[in-house]
Amino acid sequence: MGMTMTQKILAAHAGLESVEAGQLIEADIDLALANDITGPVSIRELEKAGMDQVFDREKVALVLDHFAPNKDIKSAEQCKVCREFAKKHNIVHFFDVGSMGIEHALLPEQGIVAAGDLVIGADSHTCTYGALGAFSTGVGSTDCAAGIATGKAWFRVPSAIRIELTGELQPWVCGKDVILHIIGTIGVDGALYQSMEFCGDGVKSLSMDDRFSICNMAIEAGAKNGIFPVDEKTRLYMKDRVRHAPREFAADDDASYERTIRINLRDVPPTVAAPHLPENTKPVTELAGIPIQQSVIGSCTNGRIEDMRMAASIMRGRHVADGVRAIVIPATQEVYLQCIREGLTEVFIEAGAVVSTPTCGPCLGGHMGVLAAGERAVATTNRNFVGRMGHTDSEVYLASPAVAAASAITGVITAPSAL
Repeated sequence: MGMTMTQKILAAHAGLESVEAGQLIEADIDLALANDITGPVSIRELEKAGMDQVFDREKVALVLDHFAPNKDIKSAEQCKVCREFAKKHNIVHFFDVGSMGIEHALLPEQGIVAAGDLVIGADSHTCTYGALGAFSTGVGSTDCAAGIATGKAWFRVPSAIRIELTGELQPWVCGKDVILHIIGTIGVDGALYQSMEFCGDGVKSLSMDDRFSICNMAIEAGAKNGIFPVDEKTRLYMKDRVRHAPREFAADDDASYERTIRINLRDVPPTVAAPHLPENTKPVTELAGIPIQQSVIGSCTNGRIEDMRMAASIMRGRHVADGVRAIVIPATQEVYLQCIREGLTEVFIEAGAVVSTPTCGPCLGGHMGVLAAGERAVATTNRNFVGRMGHTDSEVYLASPAVAAASAITGVITAPSAL
């Protein structure tokens, strides 16, 4: 029996000729990632275990992105733990204020992750890097600590769902709409501990930013990881960027899948997930007219340059509605700088939006846009659980940058084509 793309990567890193779904393996990792929330937990676990070591200072990444710049004393202490650990062990990939960005946009941008890598991260959206043809998945802080110290991690090899994409996206539709459409179809546990493996002629029409967005939210369907095949767009993205040699893997023709889901991208509409689960999706036209008090454009899901361009194209020459707070957060310093160079930052500010330094901020109800009771936000973030962005009596509607920008202009949930 052949292997899926994910299974081939796991087998290679475990030093095995083949693996099969359900098999327990120990594998060498290419990168262990933690942030300013999960990092201190991992560091303290290492100290408790008496493991004062890092397996490879070039294969550990610490990114201060959730509460940085520090919002309070507790977050400052958390970041201090990471700073001292990074200094003590001379961690190469340490990103602090001024160099940091939202981790899952930053690491691919900086060439730290490449095709064929095996990456673990103490953050559930580590699955983002599957867009590059890597196996990447979120783990607990204790497993991350073991990875940092030993360079190894254990896995139960996942079975897979084959998601065959055909056609091309319609105007104002992007990768965020695709993944919301999929989650709405299969549910938040529809891919539980499975690999979501994307394929088909439609893949070539998706940009890298679309693919990052899609893989980023694989976890919201319960998946162990999401992964795309390596093609010319992938290779072009990695060219002159990645810091180590990529390894390309492809699924065998006779690989076994739990099921196949076929999606014509042309049929995917601008899609919104209503409270309080990412599976509660509807075409934006069915939710149009619902008032909002806040619009957030950013996060590890939709803070890349294509997202900024899409939002700016809608906001250019228009103004944010009275009573709406529009918050734009470029995902990295590089994206922020590109926004300035292209005049996008000027567009946002002239439209009445605020532009923040890169941060996860409001996505997890941290800072830069926490909601009060009774308030409603449309956001390009990835989760809309009860209390996710603030008060338990607030609401979050997940949407694309186009929908979030259009809604900021009108003050109600709005289809981009309606402007």
